[in-house]
Amino acid sequence: MSRDTLPTDNPAVVTVGLPYANGDLHVGHLRGYVSGDVYARALRRVGQQTAFVCGSDMHGTPIAVNAAEEGVDPESFALEYHELYERTFPQFNVEFDNYGHTHDETNTETTREFVRTWVEQGHVFEKEIQVAWDTEEDQPLPDRFVEGTCPYCGEHARGDECDEGCQRHLEPGEIEDPVSTITGNPAEYRRREHEFLRLSDFQDYLQHFIDRLEGTENASNQPREWIEGELQDLCITRDMDWGIDYPGEGEEDLVLYVWVDAPIEYVSSTKQYTERVGADEYDWEEVWKPGGEERLGAEWDESWDDETGEIIHVIGRDIIQHHTVFWPAMLRGAGYAEPRAVLATGFVGIDGKALSTSRNRAVWADEYLETGFHPDLFRYYITTGSGLETDVDFSWDRFAERVNGELVGNLGNFCYRALLFAHRNYDGTPDADVSEEVAERITGAVEEFEAAVGEYRLRDVADVAVDLADFGNEYIQRNEPWNLVDDDPDRAAQVIRDCVQLTKACAVLMQPVLPEKAADLWDQLGETGSVDDATQAAALDAPPADFGEPSELFTKIEDEEVEELNETLRERVAAASEDEDDDGDEAESVDLEPLAEERIGFEDFQAVDIRVGEITAAEPIEDSDNLMRLEVDIGVEQRQVVAGIKGLHDAEDLPGTRCVLLANMEKAELFGYESNGMILAAGEDADLLTTHADAPLGTKIR
Repeated sequence: MSRDTLPTDNPAVVTVGLPYANGDLHVGHLRGYVSGDVYARALRRVGQQTAFVCGSDMHGTPIAVNAAEEGVDPESFALEYHELYERTFPQFNVEFDNYGHTHDETNTETTREFVRTWVEQGHVFEKEIQVAWDTEEDQPLPDRFVEGTCPYCGEHARGDECDEGCQRHLEPGEIEDPVSTITGNPAEYRRREHEFLRLSDFQDYLQHFIDRLEGTENASNQPREWIEGELQDLCITRDMDWGIDYPGEGEEDLVLYVWVDAPIEYVSSTKQYTERVGADEYDWEEVWKPGGEERLGAEWDESWDDETGEIIHVIGRDIIQHHTVFWPAMLRGAGYAEPRAVLATGFVGIDGKALSTSRNRAVWADEYLETGFHPDLFRYYITTGSGLETDVDFSWDRFAERVNGELVGNLGNFCYRALLFAHRNYDGTPDADVSEEVAERITGAVEEFEAAVGEYRLRDVADVAVDLADFGNEYIQRNEPWNLVDDDPDRAAQVIRDCVQLTKACAVLMQPVLPEKAADLWDQLGETGSVDDATQAAALDAPPADFGEPSELFTKIEDEEVEELNETLRERVAAASEDEDDDGDEAESVDLEPLAEERIGFEDFQAVDIRVGEITAAEPIEDSDNLMRLEVDIGVEQRQVVAGIKGLHDAEDLPGTRCVLLANMEKAELFGYESNGMILAAGEDADLLTTHADAPLGTKIR
């Protein structure tokens, strides 16, 4: 794969994890789609030929279950949500070059081609396995038609995934104590023949692939447990009617597993884009099949590096395994190129609580749109809330604070002041040269933008324009052009020329995150064409000589609006909490995690370095709703630790508090602060662990 820094001469494709056509979209979903759109726009901004594609995931048991409950066929049920998503994404300025779905003709045929190639290459085998069976309905129970206990961690789990515990993918027959979701009765296991993709064929390849993979650290670190251990083969068929039929003779009663045809939609959607615009404009095969069939079945060769397009997947971190283990093997087995990068986002919480769609503890996409707030405000907030792989807490207070402070008070304020002064005094751009100071600052901003794109740092991509406006506000205040107009008109013209140039650079650099607002600013500058088509070089191109009176880009969010939204959200979160409390009344142990079944040896415990410490300083982290920066004395040294205890402990009360610190925890960076260790605490209230007597600081816990 090409390892040249982006942009490269190869075409690129950016994809986002397919939305499952089974329910409404909320802010947690939108984080991924906005992130993908931002990155695709940013790649184009730096000159990379890029297609941004996706599609609705139409298959799988949840859709079949919910369609049956509503008395409709699965295709009609899924298409309704597919059409909803097609309408919703543009309302958040998420603009796919192609948006298909997994049940369309292109994906059906592409999926069958993949499977036929695996079969021809000897990567598919048949095996008899245990399948859960509903004896009352006399039917098999694939995936989410069955629930039970995870065999790895003991948590309640769905048939295909331990969603409440260890997050592991579960193969048919693995779940313990199976129960039918159709009747609620205990299920039994029966032997059935199914088809498997022999992932073990690709284990050596995957171990090298994961070292080449770019993107977020969680995407390359999390899969190593599977890739470096005993790699289990993937069952690629299911006993059900809804899905793509397995393309083998005598297997008419089997359909392909949803995680076979779902990622193949990335290829299919790119194909459809090429069919629409023509291969001269964008050739899907240059991205997905460079070198043609000659790569099929061959060992990796460095000569392929110059032939490979740039494939970048933006996903939620709950599907990392699927995109870094299953998917590369699927591509490899069919002679397709591997992903260059996987960017896995963190989760989105709601006002300090975990997002829960089942309990309606969420902010829904249509709910945000109904507020009347501009979609670009959400795009900015969700992109800059934290690093891409870090969790984000959605709060209306924080949303308003960021919009009012960074967009209204900084970016919008500078651009409006600069253009208004230029219009009133010069009818547009003054006839003067850009100063060396400002030209260098804009050049530096462009370089920062390009570096952030090449290193997949979306938050920094968004920050560049705001930081440039911050410089502009300082520059205009420092030079006070309003005092120069009469006393030194040449100097006044030069200062305002600088400010107009800075404004144009802001329009260019803000476009990936704030596309509609960037277009508005571009028009206010009197520029022709579209800001979407402008290159990075346009940031230093001279603005038009004449432009009209500007308008303000952003409007302040009033406290009354925020309080009304907060009240609605508080009621919803409270109702969800009451439901949780009611659940707790039914069984006192419901909130207690089950004991781990797997034991560790004494040597493993000895490798864990836990020390007695004392908190010497504590301060809340301003940009986070739940993190606090601590200084901890562990005798031999002082450690800085970031802990999720803000709101649960008062910072002023913590200095002098004894604690227990996991000292050999891997370092991490949270909200720009290095965390060197982990404070141990019990329960959701973060009850800090300590010692009964006064053990010396640094004493090891044994």
